[in-house]
Amino acid sequence: MTSDGAVPGRLAGAAAILVALALVVSLGVAEIPLNYALAAAAAAALFVLVFVRTDFGLEILLLSMLLSPKFLLGGKSALAEQREISLRFDDLVILIIAFTWFAKTAVHKELGLVSKTPLNRPIGAYMGACALATAWGIGFAHVRPLAGLFYLLKYLEYFFVYYIAVNNIRARPQAQRLVIIALVTAAIVSVVGIAQIPSGERVSAPFEGEAGEPNTLGGYLVLMMGIVAGLTTEARRPRDRLLGAGLLLLMLVPFAYTLSRSSYLALIPATLLLVLVSSKRALLVPVVVLGLLLIPYFAPKVVRERVAYTFKTQYGQPTIRLGGAAFDPSTSERLLSFKEALEAWTTRPILGFGITGFHFMDAQYPRTLVETGIVGFLAFVWMISSVLRLTVSRYRAAQDPFWRGLSLGYLTGFVGLLFHAIGANSFIIIRIMEPFWFFAGLVVLLPQLEPEPAGGPGGRPRPPAPLRPPLLLPTAPPARRRDPVRRPPGRPSAR
Repeated sequence: MTSDGAVPGRLAGAAAILVALALVVSLGVAEIPLNYALAAAAAAALFVLVFVRTDFGLEILLLSMLLSPKFLLGGKSALAEQREISLRFDDLVILIIAFTWFAKTAVHKELGLVSKTPLNRPIGAYMGACALATAWGIGFAHVRPLAGLFYLLKYLEYFFVYYIAVNNIRARPQAQRLVIIALVTAAIVSVVGIAQIPSGERVSAPFEGEAGEPNTLGGYLVLMMGIVAGLTTEARRPRDRLLGAGLLLLMLVPFAYTLSRSSYLALIPATLLLVLVSSKRALLVPVVVLGLLLIPYFAPKVVRERVAYTFKTQYGQPTIRLGGAAFDPSTSERLLSFKEALEAWTTRPILGFGITGFHFMDAQYPRTLVETGIVGFLAFVWMISSVLRLTVSRYRAAQDPFWRGLSLGYLTGFVGLLFHAIGANSFIIIRIMEPFWFFAGLVVLLPQLEPEPAGGPGGRPRPPAPLRPPLLLPTAPPARRRDPVRRPPGRPSAR
């Protein structure tokens, strides 16, 4: 058949496919409830839009991280830990973006499925340890198979966010736009939190239900306040500093009313690190000292009472004493659970009980140890320390104020989360880990997103290297750079 005759044939084939799809959709609309039909149509539309323009999916994902409703899949004890099993809108967005990326790599072979980054091995080791420990727990009947699989998929979802960012962000304007969207989301979440204060209940993240998760919102705000503080500190323009200071004050209000003592604790080392590491130390020290002096006068009464309650014992309730300090029943029970987890770990020290194989604990480190054993715990430490070292090196190497501020802010929030994890499962809470791993992707990409100095190392101008080689053209190997993010090379198409 000639090329002229092929065109009508292709059009006829496309028309036949569209008619078949229309028939399937019409039958589906007639047979399934309207809300499911609308959800399916929205998912299909998002798939098409993300396939055409991946940035759109990233923008939707950033907006939905803390502002997405959840859909219950089962009541309490349906799977594990006596908690409701649910999906959120952002879970579906991540799934759609992931499938879209798989589809694009199938069509465009030169894209590659996963970029090579300095964090690939630690992430792979941690996920492998979690999977192995869970399989071990299923074999010994400590883990329900469906529960273990569900939680493993949730863990994997955090890293999807990281690879979505690394695979698709290619230029500074694109990265800056996405950072702004993340900050706008934080501002909206803060306003929603402030609106909850008159109710008298602890402030929680949107769409968390009646019980709420104040600790989750506190951890998210610790991370985002760290990022905003870093960007504000390194900003050159007074307007940017004023906007950053205003956003910080806005986030501090709902943060205080979360009444999350783990979050209060996390803010202390985060602030100290910001002061000690930043090049603007002379500006930060008086601001921090002034803030410390004003806290006793401006801190809400409920906040002061919440902090004081930590050291109030109750008759007939368990009390833990460390040195001369006695703790309230809630803190004492948490410390007792640490001891219980350590004792249980000694019975299965290598691979632990598996994900969800031990009873619920609201503390990251003992939970990781008892669920994944020493193998999983060391893999977790390797992954976290790799992120920490990489962030420090990126901050030291950055020259542009925006990238210095972003890497400093991420480092500040990261250190805060390390302390927040003492009293929360900070590194497995999806509403904290989604922005955490998104910004980790930006930090990894910093050498590609920040242009070389105008003079270059030898004093001669050098244009910035492209993120990817031109499609369909063979290229020479790139110059070796420190901690490169190596993307799969393009392959010439066979003609």
